[in-house]
Amino acid sequence: MKRLIPLAALAAAGLLGVAGSVAAAGRGITVKGSDTMVILAQRWAETYMAGHPGSIVQVTGGGSGTGIAALINGTTDICTASRPMKEDEKRKLRDRFQSMGTEIAVAKDGLSIYLNDQNPVKQLSFAQLRDIYTGTISNWKQVGGNDALIVPYGRENSSGTYVYFKDNVLLGRDYSPRCQTLPGTAAVVNAVVRDPNGIGYGGAAYAKGVKDCAVSKDEKNPAVLPNAATVKDGSYPVTRDLFFYTRVRPAGDTKKFIDWVLSDEGQALATKVGYFPVR
Repeated sequence: MKRLIPLAALAAAGLLGVAGSVAAAGRGITVKGSDTMVILAQRWAETYMAGHPGSIVQVTGGGSGTGIAALINGTTDICTASRPMKEDEKRKLRDRFQSMGTEIAVAKDGLSIYLNDQNPVKQLSFAQLRDIYTGTISNWKQVGGNDALIVPYGRENSSGTYVYFKDNVLLGRDYSPRCQTLPGTAAVVNAVVRDPNGIGYGGAAYAKGVKDCAVSKDEKNPAVLPNAATVKDGSYPVTRDLFFYTRVRPAGDTKKFIDWVLSDEGQALATKVGYFPVR
C-alpha cells in the first residue's frame, strides 16, 4: 500500500515548489484564480476526469490576483489568470521557490463590451471607452446614443480583467468614481441586462442577455465584433490570452492535465464554452 506523505512534511522538505507534487500528496490537482476562466476550467476539469478515471481536478475562482497569491503561497498547483503575472509577483515566487514560474497560454478571449439590448449605440472606439470609464464622457448622447446618464460597471481590483482593461484600454488611468464595482463577470452582465443605460466589460463567454458592442482601435480602423475570426487574426482590438501558471515546469499529473487542455479535445471545449482556441 502506498504511504501518503503529509503536506507539512512536503513543505518542510521544500517540495511544494514542484508543479505536480501537491497533486501527488493525495488531494488531486488544484486550480484556482480567474473568475473569467472559472466556467471554462470547470468544464475542462469535468471532461478530463470523465475520461481519466481516478483523476481529481478541483477548480475554484476568486480572481486572478487571488489565484496568483495562492500560487505564491504554495496552496494551488495551477493558477488561472486573465492577465500576465506582474514582475513583482514573479519575484515573490522566485524568493520563495527559486523559480519565476511557468506561463502557459491555454485559450484566447475577445474581451467583450456589454451593452443593454435597448441601447441604440452599436460601436465605440478605444478613446470613447477610455473617456466613459474615466468619467470624461458621462452621457450616451456624446457617443450617438440617447440623452441619458451612462452607468459604467466594472470588476473589483483583484480581477485580472480589471487590470487588463485598466492597462490596455484606460492606458493606466484610474477608473471614474462613478464606475460601479461588482464581484464577478456574471454580476456585471446581470447589471447591464437590468440597466438600459449600463455598460460593462468581461469575457466573451458571459455575454448572454446583452449585446456586444463593436470596438475600433482608432479612427483609422473599422469597429469589429469579437468572434472566432476577429480574435484569431487580431483585428478585434481587445483580444487577450488566458493563462495557466505553475511554480515550475509542469510535471506528473499536472503536466498530463495541461497537455490535455492544449490538445484538440481541450481546445474544442474552449470553443464550446464561448472562448477561442489558443492556436
